Amino acid sequence: MTAVILATACAIVYGTADFCGGLATRRSRVLSVVTLSQIAGLALILAMLPFLPGVFSEGAIVWGLGAGVAGAAGLVLFYRALATGVMSVVAPTTAVTSAALPVLFGLASGERPEVMALAGVGLALLAVLLVSRSPAKEQRSSASSIVAALAAGAGFGGFFVLLAQAPDESGLWPLVGARLASVTMVVLVAVVTRRSLRPGEGALGIIAVAGLLDMAANVLFLLAQQHGMLSLVAVLVSLYPASTLVLARYVLGERLHAVQVAGVAFALGAVALIAVA
Repeated sequence: MTAVILATACAIVYGTADFCGGLATRRSRVLSVVTLSQIAGLALILAMLPFLPGVFSEGAIVWGLGAGVAGAAGLVLFYRALATGVMSVVAPTTAVTSAALPVLFGLASGERPEVMALAGVGLALLAVLLVSRSPAKEQRSSASSIVAALAAGAGFGGFFVLLAQAPDESGLWPLVGARLASVTMVVLVAVVTRRSLRPGEGALGIIAVAGLLDMAANVLFLLAQQHGMLSLVAVLVSLYPASTLVLARYVLGERLHAVQVAGVAFALGAVALIAVA
C-alpha cells in the first residue's frame, strides 16, 4: 500500500509539474523552459541531500547518469515527433510506450503481480492512451514521427527502468547523476542550435516551480519503487497526464473531451485495483 500511495502522489506531482511547464512555454521558448527547470531541479536535489542521505557509490551515479541520458533523449525525440507528426497520435504512442516498457521489464525480471493488480495495469495502460489523446481533424502521421514517438516513449520508460537499478541504499545520489546528465544534454543542444535560454518576462517563477515539482516527483518515484514492484509503480506514475488534464479543466477552464474523461475514470479504477491487490 505504501508503494501505491507514493506512486499515486508521484503521478499527481508529475502532472502538476507538466501543467506548470505548459504555462511557462506560453511565455518562453521550450528549450529555455526545459533547461532552466532542470537546473532548478538540480538545485533542489543538492539541497535535499543532507536531509535524505544515502550511500554514495559508483553504481548510484552510473545508473543515474544513464537514466538522465535516457530521459533527456526521450524529451528531445518527443519534441521532434510533435514537430513532424500529429499530436493526437504522437502523444498517446509515447505515453503508452513509456508506461509499457517498465511493466515488461519488471515482468521479465521476475516480478509476479497478483491477477487483480495485472488487471489494474491493463486498465492503467488504457487510461494513459485515452487521457493522452487530443482531437485533431487530420489523424495521419508520418512513419518517421511514429518511430520518433516510440523512441521517445522508450527513453521515458528507460528513465524509470535505469533509475530503479540503482542500489536501494543510494538515497538521492542517482537523481543527482540523472539531473547532471540531463542538464548537460539540454545545454549542449542549446549551444549547438544557438538557442537563447533567456526566459520570457515573468516566466522564471513558474519555470522554477515546474522544475522543483518535477524533481520532487522523481524523489517520490525512487521511494515508491523501493517499496513495491517496478511493473506496478511505473504504470501508476505514468497516469500523470490525468492530473494535468484536471488542472487544465479547473484552473484554465479548458474543455475535456469525452474520451479524456473516460481516461481519468479508468485511471482512478486502475489505482483502486492495484491498491486492493
